[in-house]
Amino acid sequence: MLAHLERHRAALQRGATVGVVGGVLGAVVMAMYAMAVSAAVKDVGFFTPLYHIASAFISPTAMMTSMGQAAHGDSIYFTAGPAIVGLIVHMMTGAVAGGVFGALVGWIRPARTVTVAAGAAFGLLVMVLNAFIGLPIVAGLFGGGKPISDMPTMVGWGTFTIEHLLFGLVLGAVVALKVAGPSFATDRPLAARAA
Repeated sequence: MLAHLERHRAALQRGATVGVVGGVLGAVVMAMYAMAVSAAVKDVGFFTPLYHIASAFISPTAMMTSMGQAAHGDSIYFTAGPAIVGLIVHMMTGAVAGGVFGALVGWIRPARTVTVAAGAAFGLLVMVLNAFIGLPIVAGLFGGGKPISDMPTMVGWGTFTIEHLLFGLVLGAVVALKVAGPSFATDRPLAARAA
């Protein structure tokens, strides 16, 4: 019984650790997509998504300046402080969400293909929880106001959804490779197949 509990605890810990890495990688891909869309499609500035995230905790001046510069043809306005704050907040959020997902996969041990699909669904769940609970709470606690509480609307629900799907798919793929159970009979050890 004690050995079983120890294996279970180790699986949860490994899952959470791999999930943190997957969450950070998913957050990087999500940010790259958001910044590309922000500059190339929405024409509001390449670094604006980072400044938007940072405006939850600091003045929205960088976000507003970036958008104003983009309107005048300069889509690469950069200021290090707000960009770093936004990046840190975004990566930490991805790491925490990833750790939760990884621990769940470590506990349940679904097949790899199921884990990737579950990652995409988890990304959408994170989006819904952030949009309707997390962002309004953060906006109220730290004074971010409408730019934070209404972030999905400002970004656009389509873009916001794709961002979170990308996050979830990357997270699911990383966790599937390192934590999930086998997907196919050929993935199992030979002795298990012979049984």
